[in-house]
Parts: sequence; C-alpha cells; structure tokens
Amino acid sequence: MIQTANKYRISEIFGIDTRIKYIVPKYQREYIWGKEQWENLFNDLSDSDEEHFIGSIICVNKGTDALKPILEIIDGQQRLTTISILYAAIYDRFLKESRDDEYFITEKNNLKRRLIQSHCEDELKLELSYQNNNFEDYRFILTEIGLHKVTNKPHNWGNRRICKAYRYFKENLSDLDYDQIIKVLYRVNSALLVKIEVDNHSDAFTLFETLNNRGIPLYAIDLIKNNILSELEKKNIKSIDDAFDGWKKLVDNLPDYPIQERFLRQYYNAFKYDGKIKIEGAHRATRGNLIKIYERLIYQDPEFIFDELVEKSKVYNLFVEPEDGESDGEYYRGLTDLLHIGAAPSYTFLLYLFAEHENNTKLIGDSINFLVKYFVRRNLTDFPSTRDLDAIFIGLVDECERNRDNLTSSFVINYLTYPGRFADLNTFKEKLEGDIYEDNVAATRFILCKIEEEHQTKEIHTNLWARGKNKKFVWTIEHIFPEGKNIPGKWVDMVANGDKNEANELQMRWVHKLGNLTMTGYNPNLSNLSFEEKRDRKNNRGVYIGYRNGLYLNDELASKNSWTTEDIKSRTDKLVMKALELFGIDNEKID
Repeated sequence: MIQTANKYRISEIFGIDTRIKYIVPKYQREYIWGKEQWENLFNDLSDSDEEHFIGSIICVNKGTDALKPILEIIDGQQRLTTISILYAAIYDRFLKESRDDEYFITEKNNLKRRLIQSHCEDELKLELSYQNNNFEDYRFILTEIGLHKVTNKPHNWGNRRICKAYRYFKENLSDLDYDQIIKVLYRVNSALLVKIEVDNHSDAFTLFETLNNRGIPLYAIDLIKNNILSELEKKNIKSIDDAFDGWKKLVDNLPDYPIQERFLRQYYNAFKYDGKIKIEGAHRATRGNLIKIYERLIYQDPEFIFDELVEKSKVYNLFVEPEDGESDGEYYRGLTDLLHIGAAPSYTFLLYLFAEHENNTKLIGDSINFLVKYFVRRNLTDFPSTRDLDAIFIGLVDECERNRDNLTSSFVINYLTYPGRFADLNTFKEKLEGDIYEDNVAATRFILCKIEEEHQTKEIHTNLWARGKNKKFVWTIEHIFPEGKNIPGKWVDMVANGDKNEANELQMRWVHKLGNLTMTGYNPNLSNLSFEEKRDRKNNRGVYIGYRNGLYLNDELASKNSWTTEDIKSRTDKLVMKALELFGIDNEKID
C-alpha cells in the first residue's frame, strides 16, 4: 500500500536540484485556505526556534520517467500551495534588496529553483488544479516576480484566495528587516513534513480516510498526558486510575484539542515568573517548544505540575465556556463578550489575574470590560498584528507581577494603550466607516449585536448568539441593499433609476458599509427581495420576520418606504457614533 513514508525538510520537498514535479489533480477543488490558516502557518514558523512539523502529504507516484518524477497530491495541496506562495512573497521581498554579497545571491537563486524547475524555465515545481482559475492565478504570481511568463492577467485575479494569500504574506514580510526575512526563510526551509507515497489512487484515498478517522498525527497534549501519567505512576505518586480521573477533569474543562494546546502554552506564559515553573532558556511557550517545556516540568515535579494544570483548567473553563456558567455570575457578561469577539490571546493575562488577584473584583471586572473594547478595535483594525499579541500579554503579566502590590485597572489600561499596542481613535473610526463587513465579518457581527443589546431589557430580550441544531448562528448579518452579483430589478430602479451599471458601482461602494447591515433570523427568506418585501415580510403565523420584527437596529427601516445610498450613509454615521460610544475609551479625541 505505502511505497515510502519519510520525513523531509521543506527545502528538500522543493529541492533546488530535484526534478520532482508536484501536480494537484484537475478535479480537486481550488485553493481554499483563508486568513486564519495563513496566520497560523506564518506565526508557527515565526515562533519556532527549531524544526517545526507542519503535517503530512499523500502522493500517488505517477512517474514513468525516473529522470522526471511526477507526484500527484491527494492530500496536502493547501499546505504545499501556501508554502509556495510564501516562497514567492519572500522572493518578491528579495527583489527589493540592493545587495550583491554571495550569500544573498545564492539564497535568491535557490528560492527561484524552489519554484521553477532548474532544467526548464517554463516548468513549475508545483502545478495546481484548474478549478476557478486556480493554476492561472498561481502562475500570474510567478509572472509578477519575473519567474514565469503569462500573457494576460486573469480576470478578477485580486478577488480570489491565491492572490489574497500572496498579499497577506507580502504585507507581513514588509514589516521585517533583511535579517528577519532571512530568519523566516530559514524556518520555512527547516520546517518538517512527512511525505507518504503510494502507487495508486485507491490506496491514497484509503490512507487519507484512515489517517483522518484515527486522528493522526498525535497532538501535543496526547504526548504530554502520556508522559505525566507515566511519571505519576512510576514514582508511586498516584495510581494510573486516579491520575487518569484527574486528567479527565482537565480535558472536560477544555473542550477540544486546539483549546487544550493553547491552555498549555498560556499556562506556562502566565506563570513562568514562578521559579517552580520557569524553564531556563524557555522565555515563551510556543507550539514548537511546548513538548520540551512540559517534559522538563514533568521531570522536575510531576505531582506539582499535574495538580496545577487541573486546577488552572477550571479557571480557563470560565473563559472558553462562560455561557455554561450562571448568567448572573460576577464576570459572566464580560467573559462571554470576550469569547464572542475572539480575545483568546488575553487569556494568558486573565489566567494570571484570576489566580493572583482573585479577591480584587474591581481590578478583574474593569480589566475584562476594557479587554472587550481592546479586541473590538484590534480585530477591526488588525493592529497590533496577530503575531504580536502573545508577546504583548506576556509582557503585561510580567509588568503586573512587578507591580502586584499596587496593581490597578488603570495600570493595565495604560500598558495596553501604549503606542504600538493600540490603534488610535481615528484609525478605528475609519474602519467603522469603511467596508466593515469585508474587513472582518465576526467583528461586524459583534458590533451590531452589542448595539442591539444596549437597547434590550430583561423583559424584552433576544439572544442574538443562539445557535441552531447545525451549530450555526440563528441570527445572521443581513445586507439591506443586496450583495449578490445579479442585483434584482426593483433594487436597480430604487438605487440607480434603472441604470444597471450605476447600480453595480453603487453596490461596490456601499453594500458592505455598517449602515447597510442589520441582523435577521431569516436571512434566506429575505436575501434578494425588494425593500418593501423585506420590511413587511411575515412568517406563516403572521409574525413579522422582516424589518418590522421589533429590533432596535430595524427601527429606522421599519418606517421607510425606500432605501438609497443616502440612507446608507446617514445610518452608517449614526451606527458609527453608537459604536464609538460603546467601544471608545476615556479621554480619546478624534483629530
């Protein structure tokens, strides 16, 4: 079944002297990785001090010519494509360097040979599927950096994932100096990947399903669990049954693998000031060094670290599952807001705060409330960058520990709003006024929900965060002026007096503005209906489900007979001011 299964560095997968060509079958779907996956890969590589394992690929060996081997990728195309795009972005960065030293010239030429076959300038190392202009988009990137020749720029090139991935990596690399770029390149080249080769498609797909069904590869927490339980039993500290029962409590508090791994990292980063926890040389826990850190901690004192992890997992559970707690609990609303806005990097600080200052309810409450505002602004402005957030909150813990006897929420706020750690009010306002839905759907949804919640009471309350049986939100964002490509005729008449071209231009300019968005529990039922139909829509029981559904967000819409770009602008201005009232901080002024 398996011909070979070996571990390789990325520099070997994309070897400068090999003639291996990787082909994604034409029938496979196009490149679908998005910002979350790009960030994870880039941050993992940036954080890793040593060889970082990035997964596996499954290939069918299609070659009949030993001198020109062809490997068809059955699983792993997203990963390999992303690595290639990152290589291209690094090469683009090299083009901007005015250097003539031998090392630079060699690395630049090697980069070229990792993307283009050394024996044939027109042949790429990686050939993508043809779905949705996938391969053409990739070829055009290589054309832009002078490594390939394509006659025409693909239509709508900038709107698809491959171009967006390329721009994402270029933006992240633009902030780095030459030495930092070289470090990134070194870490990419050093990253490890398991390449599994089989000789037919049947074996490939069977293997693919088997690996996924069995949860391979093991996660870091599996290895750490095995280590700690083994040590507890070996040293007669706990029976294996008692140890496993304790571990089960930890796992029950942390609902899935990504959260469990993040908890292990953030626990170390929150308490490494403690001599019993700090590991020499490990200034920060990352995915790359996590297992080594815990091997040392377990070796030093397995009982201490075991009891600590179980105890702190109870605290962490408050952050990751606040909705399971009492709705009138002390910090319920704030922690729920942090979960909804996506404030996981702050959990390092909150772990510290809840453990070391648990009796200072004002400090904790004020800090949580500020963190909500902080992450609304950060997530919308994308500043500070994702890769800087861990360092910011680790630094905050260090500073708080130095000032633990006089710690106040003002100290916390001053630290987090220091220049370089917080976007200014003007930038925040510009993002609120811009195409907010395109910039960050989740942050947009949060802002709309909080504006609505401010006008609800206990007697009249709608849970905008409820999920259906499919785990998706019941209430979703609705575009008043529809966002679809084929604008309905009634909307063309309303916004552009029947001029379809003008309607398309107005749609591009206005459709994703805050003033054109609301919340609905019946999005598919409204979608492309006329404004009047959306406003007056009822369900089969005669209850309004359109803009007369009683939400504060729809008050203005319920009394309107038309909806134009002037209305969108006016409503945007109003909602932006409400958002600034909710999420601004004291003493801020707009220039």
